[in-house]
Amino acid sequence: MSIVTLVEAIWLFSAVALVILILLHSPKGDGIAAIGGQAQLFSSTRSAETTLNRVTWSLAVVFMSTTVVLSAGWLPGSTVKTPASAPVTSPQAAPIPPELPAAPSEPTPVTP
Repeated sequence: MSIVTLVEAIWLFSAVALVILILLHSPKGDGIAAIGGQAQLFSSTRSAETTLNRVTWSLAVVFMSTTVVLSAGWLPGSTVKTPASAPVTSPQAAPIPPELPAAPSEPTPVTP
C-alpha cells in the first residue's frame, strides 16, 4: 500500500465522518442527534456540543490538509501534473480535400 493510497483513505474517512458529525449537531433543538439517543451518552447537552465541536473542527483540519497535500502532488508517486509541464501544441488546419468544390469568388445574386 502506497503513501498516496493511505492519505486518500484518511481523506475519504474524514469526509464521511465530517458529514455525519455535522448532521449530529443540534443548534436549536434535538436535531438528528435525538434519533440515536445522543443526549444519553454525555452528562449534559453542553458537553455533547462541546465534544462534537472539537471533533468536527479536528476532522475539518484533517480533511483540508489532506486535500491540499493530495491536490498539490507533494507525495512521492503522485500522478498530479502541473500545467507548466504539459507541452503546448498549436492546432493545425486540415487541408481541403481536392474533390470538394472551391468556394465561388463572387457571391450569387438573390432574386426576390
